[in-house]
Amino acid sequence: MPSRYTLRQLEYFVAVGEAGSIAAASEKVNVSSPSISAAISQLEQEFGIPLFVRQHAQGLALTQGGRTMLEQARTVLREAERLVQMAGDISGEVRGPLAVGCLLTFAQVVLPTIRRSFADAHPEVSIRQFELDQAAIFSTIRRAEIDVALTYNLDIPADLRFVHLAELPPYALLPEGDPLADRETVAISDLRDRPMVLLDLPFSAEYFLSVFDQHGLRPHIVERTRDMSVMRSLVANGFGYSIANIRPVHNISPDGKPLRCVPLEGKVRPMRMGLLMAQDAENSSTIRAFVEHCAGLAEEGALPGVTCDTCGT
Repeated sequence: MPSRYTLRQLEYFVAVGEAGSIAAASEKVNVSSPSISAAISQLEQEFGIPLFVRQHAQGLALTQGGRTMLEQARTVLREAERLVQMAGDISGEVRGPLAVGCLLTFAQVVLPTIRRSFADAHPEVSIRQFELDQAAIFSTIRRAEIDVALTYNLDIPADLRFVHLAELPPYALLPEGDPLADRETVAISDLRDRPMVLLDLPFSAEYFLSVFDQHGLRPHIVERTRDMSVMRSLVANGFGYSIANIRPVHNISPDGKPLRCVPLEGKVRPMRMGLLMAQDAENSSTIRAFVEHCAGLAEEGALPGVTCDTCGT
């Protein structure tokens, strides 16, 4: 007898398994709680095993069998998406799912604008986005959990392909009123003894420290954070300067205080922003269209985060 479960039921099952409750899954997939609860019950009846243990105080917990089934359900859903993508590749149409990753450092600045313009140009594509650090980008591409990622060229593995989009030289981020804030450029030696707020993300932190290493200097790090918004607010409130590459849309910190970004003097290695993907990823017409779209924005000077009119850079 053929199985009587649907892909939609599997989607609800995965949502509950990841969220830990039907209410949270309901918000995630925008479906009523009773519908999700009914789907889980139907799957348990079809499979003949309990998928969750109902814990009134803590929500739902996956059973041992449920954990195994969850991994397989994710695989089935990924393969179902590939069928849609394959159909688009055969027909030459840009359609189907597209999973886009983006480096945490600049996801809030870059990805929404790119996604909006691409979705407007290709309404038949269903986009999901993921904000990740560099190490997670490598692993999720290799596991085919994302199709392409916007990131920097930091320690790119040989088995992945990087498509260059733009160069982003580093700059010093300073609070308004700082003695260095009105300079046209600032030397690394001017920053050496000042307190630094380090954006402490994998690979990114090593790059920022290398800016000092190439001058034989060490920065005076007083604060570390993995969140760029927190870093900007700490700088704006006078806890130190920072170094960054992505250009903010405006010169105001998240808590409303003014900032200044001043280019660094001398030959300092820039970051290269680009697209990372599997070697054969552009065989997909949808991924190829996304790469061409981003390249077009870069060529027009419309790639977010590359320039900042209000910062003068």
